[in-house]
Amino acid sequence: MTHQVNKHSPLRIFLVFSGIALQGFGGVMPFAYRGLVEQQRWLSAEEFAKYLAMAQILPGATICNIATMVGHRFAGWRGGLAAITGMIVPPFCVVIALAAIYQHYGDLPLFRQAVSGMSAVAAGLILATGLKMAITLFKKSGLRSPHGTVQLALLMLAFIGLGVLRWQLLLVFCVLVPLGVAASYLMGERHA
Repeated sequence: MTHQVNKHSPLRIFLVFSGIALQGFGGVMPFAYRGLVEQQRWLSAEEFAKYLAMAQILPGATICNIATMVGHRFAGWRGGLAAITGMIVPPFCVVIALAAIYQHYGDLPLFRQAVSGMSAVAAGLILATGLKMAITLFKKSGLRSPHGTVQLALLMLAFIGLGVLRWQLLLVFCVLVPLGVAASYLMGERHA
């Protein structure tokens, strides 16, 4: 079942993704979620999760893949081009400026401490976004339902594989995706 998609101009798409890219410098995904789901309301939390899943299996940067897909959804190829340009060009200009600043001030202890603090903030933002997505996922299916239990198990296995055992993303993905698809299929058969 398809639903009506509101169209947006390529300029608007460029500006929204430029804002996301500039806000989320060093950790864009939390800002993409906030911008696309909570502020612009272009996507539901579920749609964002689907775009994220698809973007992770495609080659290239995940956020750039999401930007291209969302831009294309709202304005065709021009929207896709506007979104990816918005994700790349403004941060590129900032990186050039920061490189010049780093070359001049990079040896100062205060500068090094500031960079260290920024990395801790980025990790916290990524964790918060993951929690928001998990909460939305479990609100829909419920933790006590069989579907919610399977989702929680897959979430925990992914966390253990990536975070604790430090396996490569591709390995975890190739193991857990077929398990998730099989579980969904079997649960669908029971309820059919």
